[in-house]
Amino acid sequence: MSGRRGLGARWRRRRPLRTRLALATSAAVALVAVGVCAAAFVVIRYQMTRQLDLNLAQTAAEVTQRSRDWGPSAGDTNCRYQAVPCVQIVPSDPARDPDKAYAMPVTDATRQVADGRRAAYYSALTVAGQPVRMYTTRLPHKDEALQVALRSDTVQRGVRQAAGALAAVGGAGVLLAAALGYWVSRSGLAPVARLTATAERIAATRDARHRIELPAGPPGREDEVTRLAASFNTMLGELEQSVTAQRRLVADASHELRTPLTALRTNAELLARADRLSAAQRDRAAAALGRQLREVTTLVNDLIELARDEEPQPLVEQVRPAGLLEHAVRTAREHWPEIAFTTRIDPAAADALLPGVPSRLTRLLSNLLDNAAKFSPPGGPVETALTTVGGALELTVRDHGPGIAAADLPHVFDRFYRADAARALPGSGLGLAMARQIAHAHGADLTAEAPPGGGSLFRLRLPVP
Repeated sequence: MSGRRGLGARWRRRRPLRTRLALATSAAVALVAVGVCAAAFVVIRYQMTRQLDLNLAQTAAEVTQRSRDWGPSAGDTNCRYQAVPCVQIVPSDPARDPDKAYAMPVTDATRQVADGRRAAYYSALTVAGQPVRMYTTRLPHKDEALQVALRSDTVQRGVRQAAGALAAVGGAGVLLAAALGYWVSRSGLAPVARLTATAERIAATRDARHRIELPAGPPGREDEVTRLAASFNTMLGELEQSVTAQRRLVADASHELRTPLTALRTNAELLARADRLSAAQRDRAAAALGRQLREVTTLVNDLIELARDEEPQPLVEQVRPAGLLEHAVRTAREHWPEIAFTTRIDPAAADALLPGVPSRLTRLLSNLLDNAAKFSPPGGPVETALTTVGGALELTVRDHGPGIAAADLPHVFDRFYRADAARALPGSGLGLAMARQIAHAHGADLTAEAPPGGGSLFRLRLPVP
């Protein structure tokens, strides 16, 4: 048994989904059609037989009214079984039987009905080569049984005709079910076929720009397959953006690394001929080599940090943003002694706690402060504040430098993006991109804006659980 089931399962797995759906739909509709025809046949046969039984019972009642003075009889001329009923009366005692032979069979059941030991009953038999339906009942106040018979060949013929008609209808229903199953499988799975073709085309060409054509219709009334295709298109869009971002990252990284690597190679080759250089030249070349190594190391570390999509869960702990901000500002003062950093912390936010990775949040704040200090004029202020707004913590960093141009504002968080005014300044163009990624990994939102009065303002909203 298990072998047959396994064989059937393998056969189903080897068939295409369209074939399996067509077979399942056809089988379901065919089963319903055959079931309805079978039920109709049973009902028709029952009703025709019941109508014949009612005619027999009605005839028996009429004969009972007329046969009060009759005695046992073996039948009459009506027993030729034409369109009229045949009637005979049978006593319970065989000694009272008439001399003439009975036209219809007389059994012990007939005698039992005559003396009241058995209830009336219907029976089907063959008399004189003809099928008949006979009703046997007891005459009231007499030990005699009344037998009334009618030919049943007309009923049987009608039942056979009904069976033939229903069989034809059932066969047509099966054929219609097959056609409907094929149509349903083709129309219902058409979006799935398009989805499969698109997926295969993407797998073959590795081009995520392909999309599945969606049927036109009112929004909000799409079926499940259309929603699946729309979700697949959305996934393809995300994949295309991811591939594009990956390619852009690789291209930008290679572009950014080309210059320092070239300088490293030049200085390394220069130091390889140190015997031809003076002591001052060797010191300058060594210092430049060390500075370029630090730049390349920082750039590679930034790229590794940006490649991570989320924070490692084992490193998440409860942190106090106010303490992180104070620490980041102290470090920035040591790094940028010519910049005046100020900090304002709302008392309601001073002791707030939220889950996060302290080192990563510190890196976020350091990047924002370094960016503000880099664009601030010497002696210019960099203002930081931590407040509570609408149940969330809001941290702001503002400088009073040249600000962000309106054309650059949508791109300040892009990787390797630099405004025209920042191309001569040090840095790789990854600091703000890394800051936004860290913010998103902590469920926060980091935005940039141009405040009134000049400069730039970065706003970090941290959700408090």
